[in-house]
Amino acid sequence: MTRRLGYAEAAEELPGVEESWLRRHIKQLPHSKVGRAVYFTDADLERIDAIFHHEPTTGPVAAAPAPNPAAAPHPLADLRPLPRRGKALANVS
Repeated sequence: MTRRLGYAEAAEELPGVEESWLRRHIKQLPHSKVGRAVYFTDADLERIDAIFHHEPTTGPVAAAPAPNPAAAPHPLADLRPLPRRGKALANVS
């Protein structure tokens, strides 16, 4: 038998989600109704999590691709900074 969760139980199952948020966004969420009673199944909760799940693309938490040692070196790997201006002018006579 499939579990049928009301607003309060569904909010407990979804981390960081409040019952009021579920009620406000019910038209955009997968759910079932019997008469006026709204309920969520486990599959509905998984779909809600998938719809609103966000993985960071930048920052320390973002998943960075592992460097490939067999790949060619970076095209700017041999680039070196120019000498300081005062030193460069002294050597130019």
